[in-house]
Amino acid sequence: MKHLNRLFVAALMFAGLSSQAQDSNNPWAISFGANAVDGGRVSAASKFEDQFSQYFNLKDYWNFIPSVSYVNVSRHVGNNFSFGITGSVNKIDKFVWERPQVPGDYPVTNPGDLMYFGIDGVIKYSFMDMLKSKWLDPSAHIGGGYTFLGDASAGTVNGGLGLTFWFTDQVGLSFQSTYKHSFDETRIPDQDVASHLQHFAGLTFKFGGKDTDGDGIYDKDDACPEEKGLKEFNGCPDTDGDGIADKDDSCPEVAGPKEFNGCPDTDGDGIVDKDDACPEVAGPAAMQGCPDTDGDGVADKDDKCVDVKGPRENDGCPWPDTDGDGVADKDDKCPEVKGTVANNGCPEVSEEAIKRLNDYAKTILFNSGKSSFQKQTYPVLQSIVAILKEYPSSKFHIEGHTDSDGAEAMNLKLSKDRAAAVKNYLIENGVAADRLTSEGYGESKPIASNKTAKGKAQNRRVEVKLAD
Repeated sequence: MKHLNRLFVAALMFAGLSSQAQDSNNPWAISFGANAVDGGRVSAASKFEDQFSQYFNLKDYWNFIPSVSYVNVSRHVGNNFSFGITGSVNKIDKFVWERPQVPGDYPVTNPGDLMYFGIDGVIKYSFMDMLKSKWLDPSAHIGGGYTFLGDASAGTVNGGLGLTFWFTDQVGLSFQSTYKHSFDETRIPDQDVASHLQHFAGLTFKFGGKDTDGDGIYDKDDACPEEKGLKEFNGCPDTDGDGIADKDDSCPEVAGPKEFNGCPDTDGDGIVDKDDACPEVAGPAAMQGCPDTDGDGVADKDDKCVDVKGPRENDGCPWPDTDGDGVADKDDKCPEVKGTVANNGCPEVSEEAIKRLNDYAKTILFNSGKSSFQKQTYPVLQSIVAILKEYPSSKFHIEGHTDSDGAEAMNLKLSKDRAAAVKNYLIENGVAADRLTSEGYGESKPIASNKTAKGKAQNRRVEVKLAD
């Protein structure tokens, strides 16, 4: 069984090389396993091709102990380089010694189970990134150290190759072969540390990586180091599963397409639901995604008259037009009387209406020398009131005139009083005061001769005119 164990260890070491296989995520690594010291005297060979001629001669030249006999601790320092320290122990019972009396004669001797100790610094370069491999990790290394063999010891310069097969991101099977060039070769047994090969085989474990959120992605490569996420999103979560990481998703809790930054558009109107005032009914962007059936600029949801155009101020309904004259009541100064648009919804005073007014005005009778009305005049005044109410937005001017009988000053005063009396009656009977003005002109504006009774009768008059 002992020999089988040795053959198994030898078979592992036969594959070659490495250790210290770590990266920036797991900067630290520890390797341990078995080592073998090749007792063939490499530096004594006469030809280069002979230097490694006994490399595979495990039986005659390799020294090893079937147990854990080396430990390496290393740290990644960047750009595929790592630095480590290796400590190894062995027992040498086979070694090539040159007999001085027979130059070139290198018999294999048993030096008497000499204890072997090595402490070595190693600078390694990994080719795994160059190969773009996830599991195959070849490497090369250089370094130096100190070797103790029995009572002898010597410094060495080292170099070699390695290979690690990674089973996982952190566990691998590693092999390494190192040539140690000695600076002390006395070629005297028990006093000589000859140049030699040392082989290593064991397990490597990487560690030291930080994964705060425990999602299997190291903080160094995790775009969301404090939130558990997915590898395809560099460690960021995708809560709604729409293929857009939450950090880039405008609607992280509701699935949506990439063209809308992860937000849904339920009605398909090109406006995402979160910005759509009517997310379930298609509408234009100008209406914040809501329809406007009558095209009046008021969205249907706010329009009380969906099928009829109307202004926003009236909730999308047309303004009422009580008198039907085409002028909305809100703008119609005469909302209950049909008028014209040009006159703000009020009827325009026609020449015929002015003629009727003055026909009535000519029949107004006053008591002689006074401004009071004769009884039969009241129906005439009521007729004037009725006509003026037909034109509620129009303003009128009442004029009083007299004949030339009597003093001029008296006539002027009388005409003023009579015009005012007519105005006051109209106001008292429902005509707005701000629509009426009055003035008396006495005998200054006759329309007939004051030399005849008929002419004088015509000059004693009241006139109603449309005011500007």
